[in-house]
Amino acid sequence: MSFTRRRFIQAAGAAATAAAFPAAAQAEPIRLGLVTVKTGPLASGGIDMERALTQYLKERNDTLAGRKVELLVADGGGVPAQTRTKIQELVERDRIHLMIGPLDTASALAADDYIRQAQLLTLSVAAAEDMTQRKPNPWFTRGTSTSSQSAMPLADYAAKQLKYKRMAVIADDIAYGHEMCAGFMRVFEDAGGKVVQRMFPPLTVPDYGTYLAQLKTNIDSIFLGFAGSNGFRFLRQMNEYGLIKKMAPIGGMTALDEAVLRNMGDEALGIITSCWYSAEIDNPINQKFASSFRSQWKYDPGFYAAATYTEAAVLEATLNQIKGRVEDKPAFMKAVRSVKVDSCRGPVSFDQYGNVVGNVYIRRVVRKEGRLVNSVIHTYPNVSQFWTYKPEEFLKNPVYSRDWPPAKNLES
Repeated sequence: MSFTRRRFIQAAGAAATAAAFPAAAQAEPIRLGLVTVKTGPLASGGIDMERALTQYLKERNDTLAGRKVELLVADGGGVPAQTRTKIQELVERDRIHLMIGPLDTASALAADDYIRQAQLLTLSVAAAEDMTQRKPNPWFTRGTSTSSQSAMPLADYAAKQLKYKRMAVIADDIAYGHEMCAGFMRVFEDAGGKVVQRMFPPLTVPDYGTYLAQLKTNIDSIFLGFAGSNGFRFLRQMNEYGLIKKMAPIGGMTALDEAVLRNMGDEALGIITSCWYSAEIDNPINQKFASSFRSQWKYDPGFYAAATYTEAAVLEATLNQIKGRVEDKPAFMKAVRSVKVDSCRGPVSFDQYGNVVGNVYIRRVVRKEGRLVNSVIHTYPNVSQFWTYKPEEFLKNPVYSRDWPPAKNLES
């Protein structure tokens, strides 16, 4: 093929474009920060976050949109002040282009002002509600869910399908636990049920005996809003007290995560939970993801693994749209809020506040091929962070918390 004058001009133009946008010329790798947790009660999930993200990148030869990706991992320990410091180090020392994380709600809230100040492109795993509601962060996009986004459909299911009337709720005494229980209580009571007892043990409580001793027995069920390994610890003690057979517990999205389900026995069978993910979701992307993860680590991926695998898919779709030019922050944010992605969790899109709209699955623990799995028994499609409430009305109320909505049916 001859090198004509026209081809020369085309080549020169391409070179000029590459010079104007060094990213397009692959001048340097995309530096991707992962802020996770490797110590404490949230560590089991935090380790899965790193494993799944590493798997996603490895499957693509550590290359997205034609650019190599360099992964830098920081352990915030689930401590908000420490996490904020780690994020600052990633930005100012390691010069990351964007971040996936942090894991926990409290750490996301603690880093909110720094993310704004640094204009740090953030794909969040943390469920901090107000960062995509009343105080939306313009640099923050969430492909997982808010704290209550899976709890509200479960409340609907508990009232309408399970026909529960009286319930207790228990969760870690952190923002994530408060928000999850508040959303559950609101929808359950709007559907005619009553939450008659609430308990919020400290995140690092060594024993749940005191709370189990206080648990009412004249209830249909108890909703578990635990994170990390705490759901496993609570259910193990609940079984020891002989309470599981007296009242069927149901759980939020991390209460019986696959990361801890592998440590449980028959006491978990039949327990219903809700989440935007299950390793049992029947779509080709998830089948490949779950099979590869299981092959390497000998257990199923859960919420935390799927979180970073999903965020990586959102990242790749965004980079493809902007031709890899992650340095153009406004272009990245415009693109990421508009992408529609098929992912391991199913179809993903975003609302105007940067929060995901996607499926929420009602799951039941069953035994499959000798292991416990979260089998999908019902799907709520296209669930918004506002559930079925009108966004403008929803946002007139305070953020979900210990104090809102008021717990008007508690019994002493």
